[in-house]
Amino acid sequence: MGQAESPFDSEPAGAPAGSFAALTPDVVLDALEAAGLLPDGRLLMLSSYENRVWMAHLDDGSAVVAKFYRPEQGAHGQRWSTAQILEEHAFAAELAAAEIPVVAPLALAGATVPGSQTLAEHGGFRFSVSPRRGGRAPELDDPAVLEWIGRFLARIHTVGAARSFSCRERLDIATMGEAPLAWLMAEGDLPPTQRETYRSAAQQALDAVRECFAAAGAVAQIRLHGDCHPGNILWTPEGLPQPGPHFVDLDDARTGCAVQDLWMLASGDRADQTRQWSALIDGYETVRDFDRRELRLIEALRTLRQIHYAAWLARRRTDPAFTVAFPWFGTDAYWAGQAQQLREQCESMVQPALMI
Repeated sequence: MGQAESPFDSEPAGAPAGSFAALTPDVVLDALEAAGLLPDGRLLMLSSYENRVWMAHLDDGSAVVAKFYRPEQGAHGQRWSTAQILEEHAFAAELAAAEIPVVAPLALAGATVPGSQTLAEHGGFRFSVSPRRGGRAPELDDPAVLEWIGRFLARIHTVGAARSFSCRERLDIATMGEAPLAWLMAEGDLPPTQRETYRSAAQQALDAVRECFAAAGAVAQIRLHGDCHPGNILWTPEGLPQPGPHFVDLDDARTGCAVQDLWMLASGDRADQTRQWSALIDGYETVRDFDRRELRLIEALRTLRQIHYAAWLARRRTDPAFTVAFPWFGTDAYWAGQAQQLREQCESMVQPALMI
């Protein structure tokens, strides 16, 4: 039974409930069989810091990816409720039905959670199974690639705007900024030498975020991919079946403004970003209008992501997997660096918005 080297293999027996210590390869294989699949015994653990993800080969020669979700309430932080996961799966199904290239969960024959064919439970773990999808990283320095991605993101947003989430979180200042900061100050165990420095920098940054949102005005709120960074886009070159982008990992799907699904695809200096944004929006607007007021939110959303990510790490700081993967987390140097980055974000947020 093959298995990749992974920091998650270091989780000790007897770890607290919710730490995934009980999710052994045998449990994974048993879960797949209970769901009506026939694994041939070959497993490969894939990198995932939030859930546990395995590639499994089946007797028919195909391969699938099984995602075991972090418990809703566990020793190492809260995660999605069953209702929220089912909303994610329903969104993926809508996108697939619209012939948008997302990797959606498969319908399972057995052990499914009531009310769903795509979410199953075994041994106390909720899991889903998706087809394996290969691909390479997109070449984001190619304007044609960015235009292609922009077109498909517009199609995702067209479906996303057709109805609303009722359970998934919103991407707003309260959820992504104020609540994480409050939790960090109450329970984040920041070093005493850095606590006030970080709090002051974060509060200043959130003040600047509020000003950006006020300047942008009442922009549309739609269902989003939510975490559309380059690692969540698999690219199939032209000349092969189904060429172009394939979007994976809707785990962070939520309600927010359209620009959230585009800003992580642009990088470099202002001139580089202007060229990249021009290509993205050119592609996007062949399908759907883009509200350019949202460009005022790029650095504000980057700031919220930074605060949210720091709290996400801190909530899981006692998870044995995290202590191996993030040994630098929680040090004086880490929090001093975070405070400095937030001060730099304050400077970025007062710059004029990109003109596209």
